[in-house]
Amino acid sequence: MHETGRRTGVARVPPHAWFVVSAVFHYLGPAWAVLLFARAEALGVAWLRIASAALVFAVWRRPWRVLRGLDGRTRRLLLAWGAVLAVMNACFYLAIERLPLATVAAIEFLPVVALAALGARTGRNLAALLAAAGGVYLLTDVRLSGEPAGFVLAAANALLFAAYIVLAHRVARSDRLPGIDGLALAMLVAAAMALPLGIADAAVAALDPVALLAGLGVGVTSSVIPYVCDQLAMARLPRATYALLVALLPATATVVGVIVLAQVPSLPEALGVALVVAAVALHRQPDQATGSPSP
Repeated sequence: MHETGRRTGVARVPPHAWFVVSAVFHYLGPAWAVLLFARAEALGVAWLRIASAALVFAVWRRPWRVLRGLDGRTRRLLLAWGAVLAVMNACFYLAIERLPLATVAAIEFLPVVALAALGARTGRNLAALLAAAGGVYLLTDVRLSGEPAGFVLAAANALLFAAYIVLAHRVARSDRLPGIDGLALAMLVAAAMALPLGIADAAVAALDPVALLAGLGVGVTSSVIPYVCDQLAMARLPRATYALLVALLPATATVVGVIVLAQVPSLPEALGVALVVAAVALHRQPDQATGSPSP
């Protein structure tokens, strides 16, 4: 009865609201990462983030209880998702070591635009997609500066982020995985796969209480909360709609900067926020475009 009531309460929250929560926490994580970068290399930070999130999921969900009942196809899906999570996080932290964060964010959005374009089958949605892309360009202020290796890593991170959306959406829509247990299993896989990549760099922080606390903070704010909210949103949103909503991430970062850091946006940045918000308001899901009721 309690579980049924909880599911009903979750269903009452609009899926777009879950995405907004994910977007906000996506930018709270770097505040913890600042502490970690002074104590561990990029790959160590990535592993501490993944491992701490996996630990939280293990204690909270105990996902191994559902593993035995999964078929081979679902297990392969979770293995692929876990591998993507591991390598994506490693590439992201290595990229922002070499390039401005805004540049990495801009590159990261490009494959997501392609995903959204696959679902832009009306003139209205195509206009929304173009507005979102223009808004993100203004917000991120792309600058072709930095090390060549940084662009390779950023491009890899971008492709893996698009793969994350595809795989996470499949898990969210699966009828074989109860709740967010699929995410918990994938995160355990990611922690195991990322171990050879980051354990050496993370070991230097093993005896540092501040670093361990920061790692737990990064894991919760950057992985647990946003990934859970992603699953709750993806379960009820078409993949192309979710991909377009990702355009809100730079806009959310700008708003968080104003409220938390008193960083007032420039005129182009304010215009970028306006374009992104207009794009999301303009976009219609396939069932809305045809006039049929939303599920």
